[in-house]
Order: sequence, then C-alpha cells, then structure tokens
Amino acid sequence: MNMEGTEAPDFTLQSTDGEERTLSDTLDSGPTVVLVNRGHWCSFCAEQLQTFSEVAYDLWFHDGVDVLPVVTDSLGPVTEMRDRYDLDVQLLADPDGDVAEAYSGTERTSHGLTGVAATYVVDEDGVVRYEQVADHPADRTYGNWIRYFVRQNFEDPFAN
Repeated sequence: MNMEGTEAPDFTLQSTDGEERTLSDTLDSGPTVVLVNRGHWCSFCAEQLQTFSEVAYDLWFHDGVDVLPVVTDSLGPVTEMRDRYDLDVQLLADPDGDVAEAYSGTERTSHGLTGVAATYVVDEDGVVRYEQVADHPADRTYGNWIRYFVRQNFEDPFAN
C-alpha cells in the first residue's frame, strides 16, 4: 500500500523519556519523520537510528522537524536500545505493533511480531510526503537524505 499523498494515521505511544508522544501534536510545529523499526535487536534499525540521531537536532532547530522512531517492542528493551547505541533521539515503544501495522505492516519472525521497516515524512497538514518501505531488513533511508528532502520542499534532491 502506498501512503504518499494520504493522511498519516495518528498515534500516541510511550517514549523512552517517560512521556507520551502523539503524531498530530508534533505536526503543530512542522513536519515529522516517522520511522518504523523492527525491534530492539535489529542492527540495521540501530544503524538507521544513529543516522537520524546525528541530524535530529539540526532538523528540529532549522526546519521544525520532529523525528519519531517507532520500535515494535516493549518500553524496557526500547530504552535499553536507546542507551546501548547512545542515541540523541527518544524512541517510541509499539509493543503490540498497532502503529507499525497502520503504516508499513507487521510480520512474524523468529523474534516474534515485528514491524516492517519503513520511513515516512509527514507534512504539517498530516499528509505523507515520502514513504520508503524496506524490501529487506538492510534497505533503509538515512537521516541526511531526509534532511535534504525536507530542505528541497519535499522533492528528491538527487532526481535531476
């Protein structure tokens, strides 16, 4: 299912900082990047999250962009993941996979229920302007590319 051009499903999840985060609330200040991650054990997820950790403050400060990484796991392992990889972004726990299912879908793996890895950019109106769903676990969009995408008014910076 291609979500580009459609309204992003709203959600509220518990964050690793102890607060709840709601997508629609973040859109009040600008676009939001929603990342769907498979679980705390996923090394490809950790690598992608590190690239967003490096650009998240710059995106927020200069462009009003929030980054909401959704991890299909309970809060304890998600907090451990944040700390283990020394991430500068707070992660959101999606233990039942409800948010992952609403976006990229879920699948059963040897680790249990996991989200299908994906990246979304949602504009201030709640419309998905970019979607990338992983064909395989290592297939990811990284933070710096999203920074260029946002700064090029939601256009692929390398299309020409």
